Amino acid sequence: MSIDIANESGWEADEEAILDVARFALDRMRIHPQSELSVILVDGAAMEELHIQWMDLPGPTDVMSFPMDELRPGKDGEELPQGLLGDIVLCPEVAKQQGEAAPSKHSMDEELQLLTVHGVLHVLGYDHEEPEEEEEMFALQKRILDDWRAGKGLGGISPAPTTH
Repeated sequence: MSIDIANESGWEADEEAILDVARFALDRMRIHPQSELSVILVDGAAMEELHIQWMDLPGPTDVMSFPMDELRPGKDGEELPQGLLGDIVLCPEVAKQQGEAAPSKHSMDEELQLLTVHGVLHVLGYDHEEPEEEEEMFALQKRILDDWRAGKGLGGISPAPTTH
């Protein structure tokens, strides 16, 4: 799995954990091991520009995903195509605010890990526009994140809903 990360945010973030949780999520979703993903961390102003340009919504958001080849999760025994998954854009500034405001009061890095899994699911075609979609996506997001954290010997946190 080729995952590139670029931190253009000016914030220090645990990039290794972001890469690891992204790889774990993609493996869990049975994405071809030669597929490619890009993760970019940006500051609040850059995220606000993207949010306005692509969603026509004001203010910065926490995560945006830009799928490329529309790859979907594999099923048991299925031959998977490889391809370009797309880009996930994260905003540490918003992640810090959300982590502090969450009932579990977790760190910016923990919030970025959650948002990374959320972004991976979006590039794989998951959405949360309808209640049923939200229930499915957020349950899967929680399972993936909890399993990743359990494998790392980390405790789980109760994720706050994303704001986008």
